[in-house]
Amino acid sequence: MEDKKLCLIIISGPSGAGEDSVIAGLKKILPIESVITTVTREKRFGESQGNPYYFITKEQFLRDIDDGKFFEHAQHYNDQYYGTSTDELERIRKIGKIGILKIDYQGVESAKEKLPGIKAILLTAPLDILEKRIRARQHVTDEYVRERMEYTQEWMKHKHLYDYEVVNEQGKLAHTIAVVAGIVQDCCALDKKPNI
Repeated sequence: MEDKKLCLIIISGPSGAGEDSVIAGLKKILPIESVITTVTREKRFGESQGNPYYFITKEQFLRDIDDGKFFEHAQHYNDQYYGTSTDELERIRKIGKIGILKIDYQGVESAKEKLPGIKAILLTAPLDILEKRIRARQHVTDEYVRERMEYTQEWMKHKHLYDYEVVNEQGKLAHTIAVVAGIVQDCCALDKKPNI
């Protein structure tokens, strides 16, 4: 049986940039599969194991780092660990679809160290639009908004890590999805794919 190659693309952006909406739109038009991140934070209402994350303890996460079980990982502003396991990448490879990694700028830096050819797309929007989108979420406090906006400003200092920047303007989601789809198709149709 032919060994399937894995094409990975990073789609990354601060809170309110619309990553989930763009990825959902891409799934309707491209053969993509979301790479599920492993996290140490508690499950929230409506979440379950594998949806939208794999949930493990900090102790297990740190053991897995020591055992080399992560392709990339980072400790976020909330003091929790997030990472992409090598087992998860193997799951994507077996499916034979394009793997979409949704990670923050620290994860992008880590991924590019491990796999210099991987392409990263930064989704952005004007700061006032990002704040408006964050405030529109349910059960949001002023402290939460302030925390997210500070993190966003820190994120913008790391634009140099990305290969592409796509602005997800308000009311133009379909256009944003089309632009990102074009980038994904170009990256994964090249002879020199970011293979693992």
